[in-house]
Amino acid sequence: MSLDVHDIAGAPVIIGSGIAGMMTALRLAPEPVVLLSNAQLGTGSCSELAQGGLAASLGRDDGPELHVGDTLAAGDGLCEETTVRRTVRAAPEAIKTLERFGVAFDRRADGALRLGLEAAHSQRRIVHAAGDATGRELVSALIAAVRRTPSITILENVEARRLIVEGGSIVAVVAAGHTGAVALPTRRAVLATGGIGGLFCYSTNPPGSWGHGLALAAWAGAELADLEFVQFHPTALDGPRRPMPLVSEAVRGEGAVLIDERGERFLAETPGGELAPRDVVARAVWRQLAAGRRVFLDARQCLGPRFGERFPAIADLCRKAGVDPATDPIPVRPAAHYHMGGVAVDATGRSSVEGLWACGEVARTGLHGANRLASNSLTELVVTASWVAESVAGASLTRRRHICSTFVPPRPDPSAIRAVVSAALGIIRHGETMHEAVTTLLPSAAHDSAGSGPALVALMIAIAALRREESRGAHCRSDFPSRDADARSSRLTLSSALQAAAALSCRAPVRST
Repeated sequence: MSLDVHDIAGAPVIIGSGIAGMMTALRLAPEPVVLLSNAQLGTGSCSELAQGGLAASLGRDDGPELHVGDTLAAGDGLCEETTVRRTVRAAPEAIKTLERFGVAFDRRADGALRLGLEAAHSQRRIVHAAGDATGRELVSALIAAVRRTPSITILENVEARRLIVEGGSIVAVVAAGHTGAVALPTRRAVLATGGIGGLFCYSTNPPGSWGHGLALAAWAGAELADLEFVQFHPTALDGPRRPMPLVSEAVRGEGAVLIDERGERFLAETPGGELAPRDVVARAVWRQLAAGRRVFLDARQCLGPRFGERFPAIADLCRKAGVDPATDPIPVRPAAHYHMGGVAVDATGRSSVEGLWACGEVARTGLHGANRLASNSLTELVVTASWVAESVAGASLTRRRHICSTFVPPRPDPSAIRAVVSAALGIIRHGETMHEAVTTLLPSAAHDSAGSGPALVALMIAIAALRREESRGAHCRSDFPSRDADARSSRLTLSSALQAAAALSCRAPVRST
């Protein structure tokens, strides 16, 4: 398709309009920037669904070293300590930055920030806004800031379909909207597209969050890292609604316990109990469900009639599902929630492709390792948005006028592969099932179709998971239950993943006995 392209003077193009994308755009001001949003601003992303807050060592009994230690412990040996320390030290200033953009965080009667406790944190250090509606409050404040910033051009209902690369560098972003397709010439593109939960049947992410940015990066030749590490939140509200409503970890931080259908607490003997790392709790809940039992989160004793005051959004979601959390246990189950892997980036958010950066969940910075510490993700994207913006602003600016002739693929659709992904890449994995998934996914991943992008992302996750022959953090294999003492971060490119998949497809899976 021949696209007549208007010169945008080399302005950076930010793909994704969640918190990561908006923060990067705001941090680039007053430099002109284009912000692509595949829906109306403030809808369709994971950001507005976030109930958890931002982790920052602000309490009198807390400090950066404690936060660093908790993050490293949760990351299970695969965090990059330099990144962890840098991010943790910048976290308190990130809170102030958001306040300057209009975010009103919850405070105690004495005016001090109210600090919550979440799983695997040794101290209260979680800052919330509007109780359990932190994401909504952040998104609302940042939208207002973005709309009043004249240097930001917002293109709503426009979706990036391909990154055009010439000579190893980004030269354009091909996008499509209701009125047709366009190629935006730019030497600087920032991926801020969120996670991959939409690949799974049970997920707290919107269906459109299927790894769009990972596919764009892979097609452009970028290196991806640690794709096998997918975090499943232990307590999504069990019901038909999609995305699945999250019952925040903060509820467990207030003392709620997990019980089975007989009313028995099954984590009583687990170190940390309900506040053990998420992978531990998610597997414990999964085992109960696999045994044919139902699981509930019981907040009747710790909160009771105060539940609605402390967690108004969750209480409303529960009531819509026919549950009163003040008097009823809340039915829950694990759901795909967060991706620790992503586009491999350096300390400034640069990918391996010149002119391509990544920020937020789509990026693998090294902060989370094998298992994200609760509420470190919002902190990460606010902190790293500043680093990415500084790097983008400092990059050389080349102005060109392009007439691009390129194929514009159809709008992606992950629906056909969700069952395959859920069966093979869930909480407990096995090599045989993943091998079969690779064989199933390869034909779609290797050809341009509505399902090719989602199939490619799922395929690359499966290849990474097959290569990691151990159990670590959020990656648990029943055929390799032990840890590898020499384990390292994994790396993949599109070409290496397709080569590995083709080789696997020529071999029958090894049947376990």
